[in-house]
Amino acid sequence: MNKLLTKKIAVGAAMAAAMLPIVAMAQGPDLGLEYATATGLTSTDVRTTISMLINAFMGLLGIVAVCLILFGGFKWMMAAGNTERVEEAKKLMISGVIGLIIIMTSYSIAQFVIGAIQKGTSGEI
Repeated sequence: MNKLLTKKIAVGAAMAAAMLPIVAMAQGPDLGLEYATATGLTSTDVRTTISMLINAFMGLLGIVAVCLILFGGFKWMMAAGNTERVEEAKKLMISGVIGLIIIMTSYSIAQFVIGAIQKGTSGEI
C-alpha cells in the first residue's frame, strides 16, 4: 500500500510539473517578438523576416526557370535543323515553363499563408 501511495504522489507531481507551462501562459499569447530588441538584434518582426526570405528564394527560383527557358531557346537556335537537338531543346523549354508555373503557384500559396498568419497573430479580424 505504501508503494502505491508513493507512485500516486510521483505521478501527481509529474502531472503538476507538466501543467506548469500552461499556467504560465494564462496571461496571453507571448510571441517573443520584443526579445530581439532587448538582445541588440534587429526589431523587424520574425514573420516579416521569414516572408522576405521566402520572397527572395522564390525570386531566385523564378530566375532559374527563366534561364532554363532561355537556354532551351538558345539550344533550339543552335540545333541547325537536327531534330534530336530540337526535341531536346523543346523538352528543356517545356520543363522550364512547367517549373515556372509551379514556382508562381507556390509563391501565391506562400503569400496567402504568410498573410493569413500575419493577420491572425496581429489580432486583426
